[in-house]
Amino acid sequence: MEPSAEAEYAAFAEKVKRTIYLDNLSHHVTKSVLETALDQFGNVTNVEFIPAYFKSSFCAALVEMESVKQAEEIIREMGDSPFMISGMPRPVRAQKAQMEMFEDRPRKSRRPIVCRWMDPNDPNFEAAKKFKDLTKKHAAEAAFLMEQQLAEEEKLHNQQAETLKSNYKKYELIDVAQNDGTVKRLAARYNTKLMDA
Repeated sequence: MEPSAEAEYAAFAEKVKRTIYLDNLSHHVTKSVLETALDQFGNVTNVEFIPAYFKSSFCAALVEMESVKQAEEIIREMGDSPFMISGMPRPVRAQKAQMEMFEDRPRKSRRPIVCRWMDPNDPNFEAAKKFKDLTKKHAAEAAFLMEQQLAEEEKLHNQQAETLKSNYKKYELIDVAQNDGTVKRLAARYNTKLMDA
């Protein structure tokens, strides 16, 4: 027997709770790379690469974990400290998946919407007009907030890129100093013992 529309939607909602949205991914990241990177948090049950949901030139993925707890732990850990995947020049970002991110989302069963024109003499006309105006206001506010969020995302991305570039230069400088013998000369000059890393 086919499951009802309500049951199908409820199962999908549970799947969304177990799923995280990852972005800032390199185009070279594969399913097995993500599974290996997230293995410390639990079992990955599905990986689906999608276009970045927010404005971004990088890749994104929907990663379904075995439990809601595992998904929440990944989001918390990546929020607290940068999470780097080997070979990637930027930290991966994680957040809760949203239903709108899934192309195969089922339709939620709803009662049909009935539309009709209201006569200005209708006793509910003023209330309906207020609802209409309020809806327009909320839509404008939502668009403004989305614009602000995208600007913040862009700013954060630029800051992270600058930090990574700066760190890369530091490591490059250290490598050069080790390879050309500067580190050994400085250690001898200041009578410091070098430790093998």
